[in-house]
Amino acid sequence: MLVYLHQINLNNCLFNSYINLKLVLITIGVILLLIILFVVYRWIAFRRKRRQTDLLRFNRIKPLYDKLINGLEVNRAEVLNLAKDNKTRELTYQILEEHHKLDLFPEAYFTIISAAESHLVNWLEFPTELDKIPDEIEHLEEVTIDFDGNNVLYHVFKYKTYEPHWAADNGWMLGVVGPYFKDSKPYDFANATFSRCSSKLGEVTPKDEAEWVHKNIALRRPKQ
Repeated sequence: MLVYLHQINLNNCLFNSYINLKLVLITIGVILLLIILFVVYRWIAFRRKRRQTDLLRFNRIKPLYDKLINGLEVNRAEVLNLAKDNKTRELTYQILEEHHKLDLFPEAYFTIISAAESHLVNWLEFPTELDKIPDEIEHLEEVTIDFDGNNVLYHVFKYKTYEPHWAADNGWMLGVVGPYFKDSKPYDFANATFSRCSSKLGEVTPKDEAEWVHKNIALRRPKQ
Protein backbone atom coordinates (compact mmCIF):
# COMPACT_ATOMS: atom_id res chain seq x y z
CA MET A 1 0.00 0.00 0.00
CA LEU A 2 2.81 2.43 0.88
CA VAL A 3 4.50 1.67 -2.42
CA TYR A 4 1.24 2.31 -4.25
CA LEU A 5 0.71 5.68 -2.48
CA HIS A 6 4.30 6.66 -3.16
CA GLN A 7 3.80 5.89 -6.85
CA ILE A 8 0.64 8.03 -6.91
CA ASN A 9 2.48 10.95 -5.29
CA LEU A 10 5.33 10.57 -7.75
CA ASN A 11 2.91 10.58 -10.67
CA ASN A 12 1.18 13.68 -9.28
CA CYS A 13 4.53 15.46 -8.92
CA LEU A 14 5.48 14.56 -12.49
CA PHE A 15 2.08 15.71 -13.75
CA ASN A 16 2.34 19.00 -11.88
CA SER A 17 5.88 19.53 -13.17
CA TYR A 18 4.64 18.88 -16.70
CA ILE A 19 1.79 21.36 -16.28
CA ASN A 20 4.16 23.99 -14.82
CA LEU A 21 6.66 23.48 -17.64
CA LYS A 22 3.88 23.73 -20.19
CA LEU A 23 2.66 27.00 -18.63
CA VAL A 24 6.20 28.39 -18.65
CA LEU A 25 6.65 27.46 -22.32
CA ILE A 26 3.29 28.97 -23.23
CA THR A 27 4.18 32.17 -21.37
CA ILE A 28 7.55 32.39 -23.15
CA GLY A 29 5.82 31.73 -26.47
CA VAL A 30 3.29 34.50 -25.86
CA ILE A 31 6.04 36.95 -24.88
CA LEU A 32 8.07 36.08 -27.99
CA LEU A 33 4.98 36.47 -30.17
CA LEU A 34 4.27 39.89 -28.67
CA ILE A 35 7.88 40.96 -29.28
CA ILE A 36 7.69 39.78 -32.90
CA LEU A 37 4.37 41.57 -33.44
CA PHE A 38 5.81 44.76 -31.92
CA VAL A 39 8.89 44.60 -34.17
CA VAL A 40 6.73 44.01 -37.25
CA TYR A 41 4.45 46.89 -36.27
CA ARG A 42 7.42 49.22 -35.76
CA TRP A 43 8.91 48.17 -39.09
CA ILE A 44 5.63 48.81 -40.93
CA ALA A 45 5.20 52.16 -39.14
CA PHE A 46 8.77 53.13 -40.02
CA ARG A 47 8.28 52.19 -43.69
CA ARG A 48 5.08 54.25 -43.81
CA LYS A 49 6.77 57.23 -42.17
CA ARG A 50 9.75 56.92 -44.50
CA ARG A 51 7.48 56.96 -47.55
CA GLN A 52 5.68 60.01 -46.19
CA THR A 53 8.98 61.82 -45.62
CA ASP A 54 10.27 60.95 -49.10
CA LEU A 55 7.02 62.15 -50.66
CA LEU A 56 7.15 65.38 -48.66
CA ARG A 57 10.71 66.03 -49.84
CA PHE A 58 9.81 65.34 -53.46
CA ASN A 59 6.73 67.58 -53.35
CA ARG A 60 8.90 70.48 -52.23
CA ILE A 61 10.80 70.44 -55.53
CA LYS A 62 8.11 68.86 -57.74
CA PRO A 63 7.36 72.07 -59.73
CA LEU A 64 11.04 72.28 -60.69
CA TYR A 65 11.20 68.57 -61.46
CA ASP A 66 8.10 68.74 -63.66
CA LYS A 67 9.55 71.59 -65.68
CA LEU A 68 12.85 69.81 -66.18
CA ILE A 69 11.28 66.49 -67.07
CA ASN A 70 8.98 68.16 -69.61
CA GLY A 71 11.69 70.34 -71.14
CA LEU A 72 10.10 73.60 -69.99
CA GLU A 73 12.05 76.76 -69.25
CA VAL A 74 13.31 77.15 -65.70
CA ASN A 75 14.14 80.65 -64.52
CA ARG A 76 16.93 81.45 -62.11
CA ALA A 77 14.62 83.12 -59.59
CA GLU A 78 12.74 79.92 -58.79
CA VAL A 79 16.01 77.99 -58.50
CA LEU A 80 17.36 80.68 -56.19
CA ASN A 81 14.34 80.36 -53.90
CA LEU A 82 14.85 76.60 -53.66
CA ALA A 83 18.59 76.98 -53.05
CA LYS A 84 18.01 79.52 -50.28
CA ASP A 85 15.90 76.98 -48.38
CA ASN A 86 18.11 74.45 -46.58
CA LYS A 87 15.33 71.87 -46.88
CA THR A 88 15.44 71.92 -50.68
CA ARG A 89 18.98 73.11 -51.46
CA GLU A 90 20.68 69.72 -51.74
CA LEU A 91 17.91 68.05 -53.72
CA THR A 92 17.70 71.06 -56.06
CA TYR A 93 21.38 70.70 -56.83
CA GLN A 94 21.02 66.96 -57.44
CA ILE A 95 18.01 67.42 -59.76
CA LEU A 96 19.80 70.12 -61.76
CA GLU A 97 22.92 67.98 -61.99
CA GLU A 98 20.87 65.04 -63.25
CA HIS A 99 19.37 67.21 -66.00
CA HIS A 100 22.66 68.96 -66.88
CA LYS A 101 21.36 72.35 -65.70
CA LEU A 102 23.90 73.22 -63.03
CA ASP A 103 24.49 76.59 -64.65
CA LEU A 104 21.17 77.59 -63.05
CA PHE A 105 22.36 76.81 -59.52
CA PRO A 106 23.36 80.01 -57.67
CA GLU A 107 27.07 80.33 -56.97
CA ALA A 108 26.40 81.76 -53.50
CA TYR A 109 25.14 78.33 -52.36
CA PHE A 110 27.79 76.31 -54.14
CA THR A 111 29.90 76.01 -51.00
CA ILE A 112 30.70 73.13 -48.69
CA ILE A 113 29.09 74.89 -45.72
CA SER A 114 25.83 75.48 -47.64
CA ALA A 115 25.78 71.91 -48.88
CA ALA A 116 26.65 70.48 -45.46
CA GLU A 117 23.90 72.48 -43.78
CA SER A 118 21.28 71.15 -46.21
CA HIS A 119 22.60 67.61 -45.93
CA LEU A 120 22.37 67.71 -42.12
CA VAL A 121 18.86 69.18 -42.22
CA ASN A 122 17.70 66.39 -44.53
CA TRP A 123 19.41 63.78 -42.34
CA LEU A 124 17.75 65.14 -39.20
CA GLU A 125 14.33 64.93 -40.84
CA PHE A 126 14.75 61.18 -41.20
CA PRO A 127 12.17 59.29 -39.04
CA THR A 128 14.80 57.47 -36.99
CA GLU A 129 16.71 60.65 -36.17
CA LEU A 130 15.22 64.00 -35.10
CA ASP A 131 12.15 63.25 -37.24
CA LYS A 132 11.88 66.94 -38.04
CA ILE A 133 13.52 69.87 -39.77
CA PRO A 134 15.30 71.89 -37.04
CA ASP A 135 13.70 75.23 -36.33
CA GLU A 136 17.11 76.93 -36.19
CA ILE A 137 20.53 75.88 -37.43
CA GLU A 138 23.89 77.67 -37.58
CA HIS A 139 27.38 76.72 -38.68
CA LEU A 140 29.87 76.70 -35.78
CA GLU A 141 33.25 75.68 -37.12
CA GLU A 142 35.33 73.50 -39.37
CA VAL A 143 37.31 70.86 -37.47
CA THR A 144 40.47 69.33 -38.93
CA ILE A 145 41.47 65.82 -37.86
CA ASP A 146 44.74 64.16 -38.80
CA PHE A 147 44.15 60.69 -40.19
CA ASP A 148 47.16 58.70 -41.43
CA GLY A 149 48.98 61.92 -42.26
CA ASN A 150 46.04 63.43 -44.16
CA ASN A 151 43.72 66.21 -43.05
CA VAL A 152 40.09 65.15 -42.72
CA LEU A 153 37.57 67.96 -42.38
CA TYR A 154 34.25 68.03 -40.54
CA HIS A 155 31.72 70.84 -40.34
CA VAL A 156 29.95 71.24 -37.01
CA PHE A 157 26.56 72.92 -36.71
CA LYS A 158 24.33 73.82 -33.82
CA TYR A 159 20.59 73.40 -34.16
CA LYS A 160 17.48 73.52 -32.01
CA THR A 161 13.79 72.69 -32.11
CA TYR A 162 10.80 74.41 -30.58
CA GLU A 163 8.02 73.01 -28.42
CA PRO A 164 6.24 70.64 -28.54
CA HIS A 165 9.06 68.58 -30.08
CA TRP A 166 10.70 66.13 -27.65
CA ALA A 167 14.17 67.67 -28.15
CA ALA A 168 13.09 71.25 -27.44
CA ASP A 169 14.36 71.08 -23.84
CA ASN A 170 17.86 70.22 -25.09
CA GLY A 171 18.43 73.73 -26.40
CA TRP A 172 21.26 73.95 -28.93
CA MET A 173 22.44 70.50 -30.04
CA LEU A 174 25.44 69.59 -32.18
CA GLY A 175 25.44 67.96 -35.60
CA VAL A 176 28.45 66.96 -37.66
CA VAL A 177 28.83 66.65 -41.44
CA GLY A 178 31.77 65.01 -43.15
CA PRO A 179 34.30 63.76 -43.82
CA TYR A 180 35.57 66.18 -46.44
CA PHE A 181 39.01 66.27 -48.00
CA LYS A 182 41.11 68.94 -49.70
CA ASP A 183 39.75 67.95 -53.11
CA SER A 184 36.11 67.53 -52.04
CA LYS A 185 33.43 69.32 -54.01
CA PRO A 186 30.59 71.04 -52.13
CA TYR A 187 27.86 68.49 -52.86
CA ASP A 188 29.96 65.35 -52.52
CA PHE A 189 28.17 62.82 -50.33
CA ALA A 190 29.23 63.14 -46.66
CA ASN A 191 28.73 59.58 -45.43
CA ALA A 192 29.51 60.25 -41.76
CA THR A 193 26.85 62.88 -41.19
CA PHE A 194 25.55 62.37 -37.68
CA SER A 195 24.02 63.88 -34.58
CA ARG A 196 23.49 62.19 -31.26
CA CYS A 197 20.64 64.64 -30.57
CA SER A 198 21.91 64.71 -26.99
CA SER A 199 25.25 66.50 -27.37
CA LYS A 200 24.43 69.99 -26.14
CA LEU A 201 26.36 73.13 -26.94
CA GLY A 202 28.23 74.13 -23.81
CA GLU A 203 28.51 70.56 -22.56
CA VAL A 204 30.42 69.19 -25.57
CA THR A 205 32.81 71.20 -27.74
CA PRO A 206 32.49 71.15 -31.53
CA LYS A 207 35.98 69.62 -31.78
CA ASP A 208 35.14 66.82 -29.35
CA GLU A 209 31.90 66.06 -31.18
CA ALA A 210 33.66 65.94 -34.56
CA GLU A 211 36.28 63.60 -33.12
CA TRP A 212 33.55 61.36 -31.69
CA VAL A 213 31.84 61.16 -35.09
CA HIS A 214 35.16 60.47 -36.81
CA LYS A 215 35.99 57.62 -34.43
CA ASN A 216 32.54 56.07 -33.96
CA ILE A 217 30.86 56.71 -37.31
CA ALA A 218 33.34 57.46 -40.10
CA LEU A 219 35.92 54.82 -39.19
CA ARG A 220 33.26 52.14 -38.72
CA ARG A 221 31.48 52.78 -42.01
CA PRO A 222 32.44 50.55 -44.95
CA LYS A 223 34.50 52.37 -47.53
CA GLN A 224 32.46 53.62 -50.48
